[in-house]
Amino acid sequence: MRFARGMVIGMIAGAAVGAALMPKKRNGKHYAGRALRAAGGVLDQISDILGV
Repeated sequence: MRFARGMVIGMIAGAAVGAALMPKKRNGKHYAGRALRAAGGVLDQISDILGV
């Protein structure tokens, strides 16, 4: 009985530590917007260089 109780306590403690250390959810729209903005900036620079 002690073994089963110890296993359950260990599993609960492990799940709590895992949940605490899990990375926070990131907003995908934010990163996509930044990437599109950067691509637009590069496109503007290329068009300025080419004189288009």
